[in-house]
Amino acid sequence: MRLNPWISLTALATLAFLYLPMLAVAVLSFNKTRYGMQWSGFTWDWYVRLLNNPDILEAARNTLFLAVVSTLIATVLGTLLAIALERYPWPRRSSGFLENILYLPVVTPDIILAVALVVAFGALRTLSSIFELGMTTMVLGHVTFQVAFVALTVRSRLKSLGHDLDEAARDLYASYGYYVRRVLLPLLTPGIVAGAMLAFTLSLDDFVISFFTAGPTSQTLPLLIYASVRRGVTPEIHALSTLIFLATVLLVLTSERLTRR
Repeated sequence: MRLNPWISLTALATLAFLYLPMLAVAVLSFNKTRYGMQWSGFTWDWYVRLLNNPDILEAARNTLFLAVVSTLIATVLGTLLAIALERYPWPRRSSGFLENILYLPVVTPDIILAVALVVAFGALRTLSSIFELGMTTMVLGHVTFQVAFVALTVRSRLKSLGHDLDEAARDLYASYGYYVRRVLLPLLTPGIVAGAMLAFTLSLDDFVISFFTAGPTSQTLPLLIYASVRRGVTPEIHALSTLIFLATVLLVLTSERLTRR
Protein backbone atom coordinates (compact mmCIF):
# COMPACT_ATOMS: atom_id res chain seq x y z
CA MET A 1 0.00 0.00 0.00
CA ARG A 2 1.42 3.37 -1.03
CA LEU A 3 1.61 6.14 1.54
CA ASN A 4 -0.45 9.23 0.86
CA PRO A 5 1.96 11.97 -0.36
CA TRP A 6 0.24 14.56 1.83
CA ILE A 7 1.01 12.49 4.90
CA SER A 8 4.66 12.29 3.86
CA LEU A 9 4.81 16.04 3.28
CA THR A 10 3.17 16.72 6.63
CA ALA A 11 5.64 14.45 8.41
CA LEU A 12 8.62 16.11 6.69
CA ALA A 13 7.26 19.58 7.47
CA THR A 14 6.84 18.62 11.12
CA LEU A 15 10.41 17.34 11.33
CA ALA A 16 11.66 20.52 9.66
CA PHE A 17 9.70 22.66 12.12
CA LEU A 18 11.28 20.76 15.01
CA TYR A 19 14.90 20.57 13.89
CA LEU A 20 15.63 23.45 11.49
CA PRO A 21 15.97 26.00 14.36
CA MET A 22 18.54 23.77 16.04
CA LEU A 23 20.33 23.31 12.72
CA ALA A 24 20.48 27.09 12.32
CA VAL A 25 22.05 27.42 15.78
CA ALA A 26 24.62 24.75 14.91
CA VAL A 27 25.52 26.53 11.65
CA LEU A 28 25.92 29.89 13.42
CA SER A 29 28.27 28.28 15.95
CA PHE A 30 30.80 27.89 13.08
CA ASN A 31 30.30 31.40 11.71
CA LYS A 32 33.21 33.88 11.97
CA THR A 33 30.82 36.77 12.50
CA ARG A 34 30.34 37.51 16.20
CA TYR A 35 27.14 39.51 15.80
CA GLY A 36 24.44 39.24 13.19
CA MET A 37 23.24 36.45 10.93
CA GLN A 38 25.46 37.07 7.89
CA TRP A 39 27.80 34.18 7.02
CA SER A 40 31.43 35.30 6.77
CA GLY A 41 33.36 32.03 6.88
CA PHE A 42 33.91 28.80 8.80
CA THR A 43 35.76 28.75 12.13
CA TRP A 44 36.31 26.59 15.22
CA ASP A 45 37.23 29.62 17.37
CA TRP A 46 33.96 29.74 19.29
CA TYR A 47 34.35 26.15 20.45
CA VAL A 48 37.95 26.87 21.51
CA ARG A 49 36.83 29.93 23.47
CA LEU A 50 33.99 27.90 24.95
CA LEU A 51 36.42 25.32 26.35
CA ASN A 52 38.61 28.10 27.80
CA ASN A 53 35.80 30.05 29.47
CA PRO A 54 35.99 29.53 33.28
CA ASP A 55 32.34 30.46 33.88
CA ILE A 56 31.12 27.91 31.34
CA LEU A 57 33.46 25.22 32.68
CA GLU A 58 32.22 25.84 36.23
CA ALA A 59 28.60 25.65 35.06
CA ALA A 60 29.39 22.43 33.18
CA ARG A 61 30.88 20.86 36.34
CA ASN A 62 27.80 21.85 38.34
CA THR A 63 25.50 20.46 35.64
CA LEU A 64 27.29 17.10 35.48
CA PHE A 65 27.50 16.80 39.27
CA LEU A 66 23.79 17.59 39.62
CA ALA A 67 22.79 15.17 36.86
CA VAL A 68 24.97 12.29 38.07
CA VAL A 69 24.06 12.51 41.77
CA SER A 70 20.33 13.02 41.21
CA THR A 71 20.25 10.22 38.63
CA LEU A 72 21.94 7.74 40.97
CA ILE A 73 19.49 8.52 43.77
CA ALA A 74 16.46 8.49 41.47
CA THR A 75 17.52 5.22 39.82
CA VAL A 76 17.76 3.39 43.14
CA LEU A 77 14.47 4.80 44.46
CA GLY A 78 12.66 4.40 41.13
CA THR A 79 13.74 0.77 40.74
CA LEU A 80 12.63 -0.10 44.27
CA LEU A 81 9.34 1.71 43.70
CA ALA A 82 8.70 -0.16 40.44
CA ILE A 83 9.37 -3.54 42.05
CA ALA A 84 7.14 -2.68 45.00
CA LEU A 85 4.27 -1.55 42.78
CA GLU A 86 4.49 -4.47 40.35
CA ARG A 87 5.35 -7.40 42.61
CA TYR A 88 3.57 -6.60 45.89
CA PRO A 89 -0.09 -7.79 45.95
CA TRP A 90 -1.73 -4.40 46.47
CA PRO A 91 -5.54 -4.21 46.69
CA ARG A 92 -7.13 -2.91 43.50
CA ARG A 93 -8.05 0.49 44.93
CA SER A 94 -4.63 1.01 46.49
CA SER A 95 -2.92 -0.05 43.27
CA GLY A 96 -4.95 2.43 41.21
CA PHE A 97 -4.27 5.23 43.68
CA LEU A 98 -0.51 4.55 43.66
CA GLU A 99 -0.44 4.48 39.86
CA ASN A 100 -2.11 7.88 39.72
CA ILE A 101 0.37 9.25 42.25
CA LEU A 102 3.24 7.86 40.16
CA TYR A 103 2.04 9.66 37.02
CA LEU A 104 1.53 13.02 38.75
CA PRO A 105 5.17 14.23 38.51
CA VAL A 106 5.15 13.34 34.80
CA VAL A 107 2.01 15.32 33.90
CA THR A 108 2.33 18.17 36.43
CA PRO A 109 3.71 21.38 34.86
CA ASP A 110 7.29 22.09 35.93
CA ILE A 111 6.39 25.54 37.22
CA ILE A 112 3.86 24.05 39.67
CA LEU A 113 6.38 21.52 40.95
CA ALA A 114 9.07 24.20 41.22
CA VAL A 115 6.85 26.53 43.28
CA ALA A 116 5.86 23.62 45.54
CA LEU A 117 9.54 22.79 46.10
CA VAL A 118 10.35 26.39 47.00
CA VAL A 119 7.55 26.41 49.59
CA ALA A 120 8.64 23.02 50.97
CA PHE A 121 12.29 24.05 51.25
CA GLY A 122 11.27 27.30 52.90
CA ALA A 123 9.42 25.35 55.60
CA LEU A 124 12.25 22.83 56.00
CA ARG A 125 14.85 25.60 56.45
CA THR A 126 13.31 26.29 59.85
CA LEU A 127 14.47 22.79 60.85
CA SER A 128 17.89 22.65 59.20
CA SER A 129 20.18 24.94 57.23
CA ILE A 130 20.90 22.09 54.79
CA PHE A 131 17.79 23.17 52.90
CA GLU A 132 19.24 26.58 52.00
CA LEU A 133 18.94 27.08 48.25
CA GLY A 134 21.95 25.56 46.52
CA MET A 135 23.22 22.29 45.11
CA THR A 136 21.53 20.16 47.78
CA THR A 137 18.08 21.58 47.08
CA MET A 138 18.70 21.27 43.34
CA VAL A 139 19.54 17.57 43.72
CA LEU A 140 16.42 16.98 45.81
CA GLY A 141 14.31 18.92 43.33
CA HIS A 142 15.56 16.90 40.38
CA VAL A 143 15.07 13.60 42.19
CA THR A 144 11.40 14.44 42.79
CA PHE A 145 10.57 14.30 39.09
CA GLN A 146 13.24 11.80 37.99
CA VAL A 147 11.93 9.01 40.24
CA ALA A 148 8.66 8.77 38.34
CA PHE A 149 10.34 8.40 34.95
CA VAL A 150 12.70 5.70 36.23
CA ALA A 151 9.88 3.81 37.95
CA LEU A 152 7.67 3.87 34.84
CA THR A 153 10.52 2.62 32.61
CA VAL A 154 11.51 -0.18 34.99
CA ARG A 155 7.90 -1.13 35.60
CA SER A 156 7.27 -1.58 31.88
CA ARG A 157 10.20 -3.99 31.83
CA LEU A 158 8.78 -5.84 34.83
CA LYS A 159 5.42 -6.24 33.12
CA SER A 160 7.10 -7.89 30.13
CA LEU A 161 8.80 -10.43 32.42
CA GLY A 162 5.56 -11.62 34.01
CA HIS A 163 5.23 -13.56 37.26
CA ASP A 164 6.48 -16.93 36.01
CA LEU A 165 9.99 -16.21 37.26
CA ASP A 166 8.70 -15.59 40.79
CA GLU A 167 6.85 -18.88 40.82
CA ALA A 168 9.83 -20.78 39.38
CA ALA A 169 12.13 -19.30 42.04
CA ARG A 170 9.76 -20.37 44.82
CA ASP A 171 9.44 -23.86 43.32
CA LEU A 172 13.24 -24.17 43.40
CA TYR A 173 13.39 -22.96 47.04
CA ALA A 174 15.35 -19.81 46.20
CA SER A 175 15.21 -17.06 48.78
CA TYR A 176 13.74 -13.77 47.64
CA GLY A 177 17.07 -12.01 48.11
CA TYR A 178 18.87 -14.58 45.94
CA TYR A 179 16.14 -14.34 43.29
CA VAL A 180 16.40 -10.54 43.17
CA ARG A 181 20.22 -10.53 42.98
CA ARG A 182 20.77 -13.37 40.51
CA VAL A 183 17.62 -13.36 38.36
CA LEU A 184 15.45 -10.26 38.61
CA LEU A 185 18.05 -7.46 38.61
CA PRO A 186 20.07 -8.90 35.68
CA LEU A 187 16.89 -9.12 33.61
CA LEU A 188 15.88 -5.61 34.67
CA THR A 189 19.26 -4.11 33.78
CA PRO A 190 18.22 -2.80 30.31
CA GLY A 191 15.17 -1.10 31.83
CA ILE A 192 17.17 0.30 34.74
CA VAL A 193 19.87 1.68 32.44
CA ALA A 194 17.27 3.15 30.08
CA GLY A 195 15.44 4.80 32.99
CA ALA A 196 18.71 6.15 34.38
CA MET A 197 19.72 7.64 31.03
CA LEU A 198 16.29 9.21 30.62
CA ALA A 199 16.55 10.71 34.11
CA PHE A 200 20.07 11.96 33.34
CA THR A 201 18.86 13.63 30.15
CA LEU A 202 15.96 15.32 31.93
CA SER A 203 18.30 16.63 34.63
CA LEU A 204 20.82 17.83 32.07
CA ASP A 205 18.21 19.92 30.24
CA ASP A 206 16.09 21.09 33.16
CA PHE A 207 15.70 24.83 33.61
CA VAL A 208 12.53 25.64 35.56
CA ILE A 209 13.17 23.56 38.68
CA SER A 210 16.88 24.44 38.64
CA PHE A 211 16.02 28.15 38.39
CA PHE A 212 13.74 28.03 41.44
CA THR A 213 16.01 25.87 43.63
CA ALA A 214 19.48 27.17 42.66
CA GLY A 215 21.74 29.19 44.93
CA PRO A 216 24.25 31.91 44.03
CA THR A 217 27.10 29.40 43.61
CA SER A 218 25.21 26.59 41.86
CA GLN A 219 24.71 27.88 38.34
CA THR A 220 24.14 25.22 35.68
CA LEU A 221 24.45 25.38 31.90
CA PRO A 222 20.72 26.00 31.23
CA LEU A 223 20.78 28.86 33.75
CA LEU A 224 23.96 30.25 32.18
CA ILE A 225 22.41 30.13 28.70
CA TYR A 226 19.29 31.92 29.96
CA ALA A 227 21.37 34.69 31.56
CA SER A 228 23.51 35.01 28.43
CA VAL A 229 20.48 35.28 26.14
CA ARG A 230 19.17 38.19 28.20
CA ARG A 231 22.47 40.03 27.67
CA GLY A 232 22.74 39.08 24.00
CA VAL A 233 23.37 35.82 22.20
CA THR A 234 27.01 35.19 21.27
CA PRO A 235 28.54 32.43 19.10
CA GLU A 236 29.87 30.76 22.28
CA ILE A 237 26.25 30.24 23.37
CA HIS A 238 25.46 28.79 19.94
CA ALA A 239 28.37 26.38 20.35
CA LEU A 240 27.31 25.47 23.89
CA SER A 241 23.70 24.89 22.81
CA THR A 242 24.87 22.66 19.96
CA LEU A 243 27.00 20.51 22.27
CA ILE A 244 24.16 20.13 24.79
CA PHE A 245 21.72 19.21 22.02
CA LEU A 246 24.08 16.57 20.61
CA ALA A 247 24.65 15.08 24.07
CA THR A 248 20.89 14.95 24.69
CA VAL A 249 20.20 13.29 21.33
CA LEU A 250 22.87 10.67 21.99
CA LEU A 251 21.46 9.86 25.42
CA VAL A 252 17.87 9.66 24.17
CA LEU A 253 18.81 7.37 21.28
CA THR A 254 20.78 5.10 23.60
CA SER A 255 17.91 4.99 26.10
CA GLU A 256 15.39 4.19 23.35
CA ARG A 257 17.61 1.41 22.01
CA LEU A 258 17.96 -0.16 25.45
CA THR A 259 14.20 0.10 26.06
CA ARG A 260 13.49 -1.78 22.80
CA ARG A 261 15.80 -4.59 23.86
